[in-house]
Amino acid sequence: MPDKRGMPDQHGATGSPSRVLLLGGTSEIGLEILAALRLPPETEVLLAGRDEQRMAAAGKELGTGVRTLRFDATALDTHQDLIDEAFAGGDVDLVISAAGILTSQEILDRDPLVAGLLVETNFTGHVTTLLAAARRMRAQGHGTIVVLSSIAAIRPRKANFVYGAAKSGLDAFGRGLADSLHGTGVDVLLVRPGFVIGRMTAGMAPAPLATTPAAVGAAVAARLRRAGGTSPGSLVWVPSTLAPVAAAFRALPRPLWRRMPR
Repeated sequence: MPDKRGMPDQHGATGSPSRVLLLGGTSEIGLEILAALRLPPETEVLLAGRDEQRMAAAGKELGTGVRTLRFDATALDTHQDLIDEAFAGGDVDLVISAAGILTSQEILDRDPLVAGLLVETNFTGHVTTLLAAARRMRAQGHGTIVVLSSIAAIRPRKANFVYGAAKSGLDAFGRGLADSLHGTGVDVLLVRPGFVIGRMTAGMAPAPLATTPAAVGAAVAARLRRAGGTSPGSLVWVPSTLAPVAAAFRALPRPLWRRMPR
């Protein structure tokens, strides 16, 4: 099927993307999304991150063509060149924005610079890369952007309010980006997982309704496969039961919210 410019659609007959860019190339969730998509061998996956060895090892598990790109989420002035390099080989059908770090609030309270780097990684770096990617995808007339938000975005808690503030900003940005791209052929899928048991939360006691990178990957892949990979919808909660919990969080009086331990 041709896209709106009259060019051949870059998706295969089953709706699988031909070229995929993962920003945060060693992200557990990002890699689980790629695994759950069961991409055909001819797919080209671009893993963008800092750890070349880990990306190379992860790429061997995907069973697709893989190329690695140097990406530092906090090096904002390099992000336009990164996106230009990613799109230089042709249209990119799927961009997964998965860069992120989690640092304890106690450390952030002691070192505001570390807090600033957390915000740049979890929010600002997504803005600079995705604005550049959105411009290229708008021009090609098709594609999907996946933004990894969090339940923490709904209402920041005192136990991790810097992380929550960064995710709140990212969540708002993702919703605004979706509105700005409406009607262009480019979709934005906003993903809000709960507590994810994985490398980033190692040593922490799981919160209620905790999930795993594999579960998030499966839920995102299922949504992306809907309707042959097009019009995936704007939001997915993982697990889905988090949606009413988030509504309750919003309604909780502030004095009670302050007592929340996590």
